[in-house]
Amino acid sequence: MRLVWLTGSLALALLLAVLALQVPRPAPADAPPSAFSAARALADVNEIARAPHPLGSAEHARVQAFLLSRLERLGLETSTQTGPISRGAARYLRQMGGDPAAAGYRAVNLIGVLPGRNPDLPAVALMAHYDTVPMSAGAADDSAGVAAVLEAVRAIRGRGAADRTLVVLFTDAEEIGLDGARIFWGGHPLRDRIGAVVNLEARGGGGRAMMFETGRGNAQTIDLLARVAGRVDGGVTSNSLAVFVYEMMPNGTDFTVPRDRGVQGLNLAFIGRPEQYHAAVSTPEALDPSSVQHIGSQALEAADVLLRAPDLPARTTDAVYADLFGRIVIAHPPALGWGLFVGAALLFGFAAWRARSRAGLTPGDIGRGAVDGLWFLSTGLVLAQAVRLLGGPMAARAESADAYYVLLARLPWLEAGVAAALLALVLVLIGGRGRLDRRWMVVAVAVVAVAAMVYGGFDPVLAGAAGVAAGLSAFPGLSPRSTWGGWTGLIALVLVLGVAAQAAAPATAFLFLWPGLLAAAAAALAAALDPGLTRWPSRAPVALTAILGVGWLISLGHPVFLGVGMDLPGALALLALLAAMLLRPLEPGVGLRRSLLIIAAAILVLGSSAAVAGRFVEPMSLPAAADA
Repeated sequence: MRLVWLTGSLALALLLAVLALQVPRPAPADAPPSAFSAARALADVNEIARAPHPLGSAEHARVQAFLLSRLERLGLETSTQTGPISRGAARYLRQMGGDPAAAGYRAVNLIGVLPGRNPDLPAVALMAHYDTVPMSAGAADDSAGVAAVLEAVRAIRGRGAADRTLVVLFTDAEEIGLDGARIFWGGHPLRDRIGAVVNLEARGGGGRAMMFETGRGNAQTIDLLARVAGRVDGGVTSNSLAVFVYEMMPNGTDFTVPRDRGVQGLNLAFIGRPEQYHAAVSTPEALDPSSVQHIGSQALEAADVLLRAPDLPARTTDAVYADLFGRIVIAHPPALGWGLFVGAALLFGFAAWRARSRAGLTPGDIGRGAVDGLWFLSTGLVLAQAVRLLGGPMAARAESADAYYVLLARLPWLEAGVAAALLALVLVLIGGRGRLDRRWMVVAVAVVAVAAMVYGGFDPVLAGAAGVAAGLSAFPGLSPRSTWGGWTGLIALVLVLGVAAQAAAPATAFLFLWPGLLAAAAAALAAALDPGLTRWPSRAPVALTAILGVGWLISLGHPVFLGVGMDLPGALALLALLAAMLLRPLEPGVGLRRSLLIIAAAILVLGSSAAVAGRFVEPMSLPAAADA
């Protein structure tokens, strides 16, 4: 029966995550005029994405003419803006097989204006790029975004006149260096009139559209996102961790240009079906209509609220926020993180006091539980990297751009492999790492880490994690001696990590403090109801928090892996630590620990096999033989 609590909670958590990650059904062509319809947008995608249309191509000129015609038929005042592309952009286009000379080394932005009732108010821009790379028709990147903008404009007009002016900006030369955006924001007369931007992008051909970038000081922008969440088909997916991480990354989109000028706004993209990114298979037939519905509905609702708002979002402070299962957005000021920590610490203290007096919990056992968490985290980093490398080299060590795109196509297999490996490690932690032979564990960790760094390149973080994992594996006696010790030790470790995140990067602290608060509350309730953790009055609330918490973490982990998992698979180890904290009190007991370890071994083998299978499903092309 005790095993049922664990497996049942895991199964329900996975089901909850799968439901949260679903995309909405595409609305038909006869949807109400004020609603977004993916079917109507796809008619434009079919026209735009007939063939690749990079800068300078005949198809590029055809798409230009088509889009200007569509803007005119929507009743917008149209114009174009021409400007020079950079030398680096021209060189990059030639490397991909394009011809910048055919375009006169110039990009052409397409602009449409729908005047508002009060032209003195700051305007709102809907932005997407219409160029593609030479090797792809770009049905997703970014024909879907362009078509979604056209459909959103039609729906906005169907809702009646707005006070603010709407500017539609279809940029050129995004694929070769954001040159079109730089040309517009560098000198167009409209640029200083625009107070907010909604940008649409794609890096794949499906999945939920995530809001992953905002202007700096985004508290008011996030308030707006929270208000529109209930109106969006399928809800919204976003969190402050994604915004923080994306700003640290070297890449950018067209939205990065106005963001750096201090403009507020939202940047939306879907990144599922990664095999379609910059690929010949990115055709209208392969594009997921539900993803078009999701990104388009978000663009429509956000732009409509902005156009009718008395005031546009201003730069204030950065909000700490995250969506809950894609349905609501919870946001709070950064300083409130300290309050959450205090609340979690008080609940933790009550649970530890009650468990000490009623279940024999000792401070030493709490410490051993925290050590168990350190072992899990360090071992998880090593294991995630090793399993990821079974599916191919890191992107930084890919020998060509083609290899990078093949690795992107393997992402679903790599995600399955890494997720399974970390699930196996969770089961090992719950089953008791003290049952493992310490000599074999030390050797295994060392061999796996060395192999990962030989193949994937030296990584000081991985090397440090391997040293900690091997060192702690040599002392299995440091494992906790009770369920309460293992549970409270993990909670204590997560709260310490939360304090560190709160001090260094408050936008990321929710990742630790929210689950830590949830676990501390469950521990306090369990300690009050049944400190022995044997009867259903204590196990039921623990299982419920595990289902909700682990389900949320899985729904968070999927876009995280799609975004950074190719090079940073260890990011999932942090989420796995949080899941282990929530599942730890559901351990099935001493009699079933051996069975749990056997199951963990089988899952690890399956995960490793999934990562290897990616090599065969999406093989690398052999380099052409050199001429004799």
